[in-house]
Amino acid sequence: MTRRRWIADQASGNRAALVGEHAAHLARVLRAQPGQEFDIAADGAVRRGRILSVSENRVEFELGEAVETAPAPQVTLALAIFKFDRMEWAIEKCTELGVALIVPLAARRSDAYLAAAAAKRVERWRRIAREASEQARRVAPPEIADPVKLGDVLTLAGETRVVLSEVETTVSLRGLCGAGGSSLFLAVGPEGGWTNEELQAFAQAGWKSASLGSTILRAETAAIAALAVIMAEIA
Repeated sequence: MTRRRWIADQASGNRAALVGEHAAHLARVLRAQPGQEFDIAADGAVRRGRILSVSENRVEFELGEAVETAPAPQVTLALAIFKFDRMEWAIEKCTELGVALIVPLAARRSDAYLAAAAAKRVERWRRIAREASEQARRVAPPEIADPVKLGDVLTLAGETRVVLSEVETTVSLRGLCGAGGSSLFLAVGPEGGWTNEELQAFAQAGWKSASLGSTILRAETAAIAALAVIMAEIA
């Protein structure tokens, strides 16, 4: 039977712990008891963990043998800021698919109010990513960066840098990422898409435009679909 995986809040040597609300869920909802075993991710590795003690604010584990895990592709998603409820759904699903880093981006067509409020949402996005990581049995949650402007994304260095564009008609995302190794940068625009000026800036910075097909997708759907295509090609 597959053991449930938790990402430790604290770890040192052969001990690890969940604290706060993280511990409360395991203690109250799942009614954890000393002696139960789970997989515990800590310090970039996964080990079998046996519960030593349980309280509503802290669950202590003794860490045992290592659990074998496969290396994860390094995919960075620059995600233009859009409606927060939909953006949270995109972050959750892209985390489940294996994204390594999400960079919220204030694009030209991002709502100005949402772009201004995004910095206050980062901690919530990180909690969502952490919960989704445990659901997906990841070794660690993706990093959620502080919001940036387009210029900060344009300078990201990598062999394969792709901007998803609804005006691209000849180059498919699958064709670009198939030869890109295990590391890739993907930029997905907001509702309404990138402006012509933004697409020109990507091109001048060496990014390649790619299409997901003729159907126009919502921003969150495009991000999830694009990441699924990439993982199918490089994972």
